[in-house]
Amino acid sequence: MIKALLTVILSSFFFISYAQKLKDLPESKLEKSTLEKHLRIIASDAMMGRRTGEQGNNLAARYIAEQFRASGVKSASEKNDYFQYFSLQNIAPAKTAKLTWGGKTYENGVEALLINGKGMVGEGEAIFIGYGQEKDFSGKDVKDKIVVVQFGIPNSQNPMEAFKASKEKRKLAEKLGAKALVELYHLQLPWKSIVNYLNNARMEMVSDEEANAELMHFWVNDESKELLAKINKEDDKQMSLESSGLVKSLVRTQNVVGIIQGSDAKLKEEYVILSAHYDHVGTASHAPGGTPEDSIFNGARDNGMGVVGLIAAAKAFGKKSPSRSILFIAFTGEEMGLLGSQYYSEHPLVPLKKCIFNLNIDGAGYNDTSLVSVIGLDRTGAKEEIEKGSKAFGLGVFGDPSPEQGLFDRSDNVNFAAKGIPAPTFSEGFKEFDAEIMKNYHQVKDEVDTIDFDYLLKFCQSYVYSARLIANKKERPQWEAGDKYEKAAKALYGE
Repeated sequence: MIKALLTVILSSFFFISYAQKLKDLPESKLEKSTLEKHLRIIASDAMMGRRTGEQGNNLAARYIAEQFRASGVKSASEKNDYFQYFSLQNIAPAKTAKLTWGGKTYENGVEALLINGKGMVGEGEAIFIGYGQEKDFSGKDVKDKIVVVQFGIPNSQNPMEAFKASKEKRKLAEKLGAKALVELYHLQLPWKSIVNYLNNARMEMVSDEEANAELMHFWVNDESKELLAKINKEDDKQMSLESSGLVKSLVRTQNVVGIIQGSDAKLKEEYVILSAHYDHVGTASHAPGGTPEDSIFNGARDNGMGVVGLIAAAKAFGKKSPSRSILFIAFTGEEMGLLGSQYYSEHPLVPLKKCIFNLNIDGAGYNDTSLVSVIGLDRTGAKEEIEKGSKAFGLGVFGDPSPEQGLFDRSDNVNFAAKGIPAPTFSEGFKEFDAEIMKNYHQVKDEVDTIDFDYLLKFCQSYVYSARLIANKKERPQWEAGDKYEKAAKALYGE
């Protein structure tokens, strides 16, 4: 009886002690009204949808930098201005483009998409080269021919891998003297989604070689794989092409980067990256879905809430730093293809081998305010800390929502994961992409006045406390054994 009583007393003591310690942390003192104010500014009409390369995006970057400065976050850039500048290629769609083969014409923006190329009218013999990998070209004469290939890479439906491979195919075809490249599209990602994105003005990160590439490059919808079955049977190998050409220009943009040094003499040499993208899709002149009453995509959920979470973390860690150092990054260019995080991962301001974890925030919205959703929860080595950090503020944790969507590889975290850094994405609460999510996702309806601010407070507190627990963790988080990014981690950390 006495032993049981002592157990109860000790448990109560430790609970009270834990509760008091949590209460004393800066994240427990975050104010709902302050977070709401930040969101109203970030997702205001004045930001004009925060489209990369435009004035509203630059205004948002300056606001984030000022919040970093006010919180005691130090600049990570040599110029002491928090900005990591880089250039992107802005691409406007061709006014006219089409290809004709086998008696059928494929119009740009309908069943075909012009991905690259100057103005041209011509025809040539079509030749099928498998997936268009280097081994597929071996022994094939493609000079002055129209190379036709399958989209993507063998045994993969990953869009990011497919898009990257597409550029490599174009380089090979152009190097070998091809007249044009045609890819037969058949990924699970709907063709309509591809058209909506690529048949509008878009941006790409390109090398000098890619910027000067002139090879005409089409994607053609072949979700049924009818063309794939037909290509080697068709007697008529002639294909004609016509295009007014893409219009290209360079734009300058920036990531916002800052550092808070850790408090532990040894562990401060390691960094936890906290990140969120601050760009959105702009106005109705750049994206479908505007209305006569509203043409601005404010992006309160995507990713205004994430930016507010990052600002909240800066404020909390500015008052009480964790053991490890914190690297804050607000990315531009996510909506254009994860371009800001791609640039940073290739041009890091802190050596990547010193960065032991990335807790990214991104989301399309929420349909469950009782939890947060963490994509990659079970594979990145910090499940215990994230569950504890969220539970402390009354939220459950749901791992891997909508697995069929492949969400882990569709946000900025993946550019760190590919380098070997464990990198889950901390998202607003949802379990699937239902009507509640889709009514706001990339829609003008994603306004600040539709946000649950009580949930915003809990969401930000959970994010910050989870990050603190990870940064204070004695051992650094590890990928689950056998994860596809584990090999990159071993190379990065010299294991």
